[in-house]
Amino acid sequence: MTPDDSLREEDLPYTVRLEGFEGPLDLLLHLIKKNKLVITDIPIALITEQYLEYLKLMRVLNLDVAGEYLLMAATLLHIKSRMLLPISSEEEGDEEQGDPRTELIQRLLEYQKYKQAALELDQRPLLDREVFTRTAPPEKEEPEEEKFEVGLFELLEAFRQILGRARSETFHEVALEPITLEKKVQEILTLLQREKRSMAFHTFFPEEASRRVIVVTFLAILELVKMKAVRIFQAAPFETIRISPL
Repeated sequence: MTPDDSLREEDLPYTVRLEGFEGPLDLLLHLIKKNKLVITDIPIALITEQYLEYLKLMRVLNLDVAGEYLLMAATLLHIKSRMLLPISSEEEGDEEQGDPRTELIQRLLEYQKYKQAALELDQRPLLDREVFTRTAPPEKEEPEEEKFEVGLFELLEAFRQILGRARSETFHEVALEPITLEKKVQEILTLLQREKRSMAFHTFFPEEASRRVIVVTFLAILELVKMKAVRIFQAAPFETIRISPL
């Protein structure tokens, strides 16, 4: 099912801006990881197709897609078109220079390196980052369960799966469900505070929920992430996505 089969952009009066979320290079790295690909040998046709699908879903959801996403889409399409052309005689002797993916691959490798460094720095205790002290040997503590942060594109992938099992819409005239983004944000916060523990992502989307309710709930979760009111994580890569209050 494509996004257009289930949603209409005019049905969504809410716009979620993407500042603070990932950018186009993050989306490419997500697709590479999802498809278990090697960065240095990207199947550009596959990645371009999936990138455009995500872009389409983001726009249908009224996510404020910045120009850099559109620029990357144009870059991917340009690379794809160049790879369809025969290699010229000048490029035959220089395989690296003749590969249209080279510049993009270099950008991805560099971005991945700095992103990993930033992640390792962020995981250090705040005191160690800003103050250097002599410390006593640490006391033995119970090991804390490792948690992997979940990004925008993992959430979008989970959203696509949930939307796929949403009940079919009826076409006779019915009153719209009285739901607003603000109301849904408060409902989610109240539920998390009452439970006082993390909850599986899919539990916020009842099977009987309509597509409109599913979309507003998803946008409310994104708003809570931007507000730094919740944390979204996995116990391990590709495990169940969970949401906990901060």
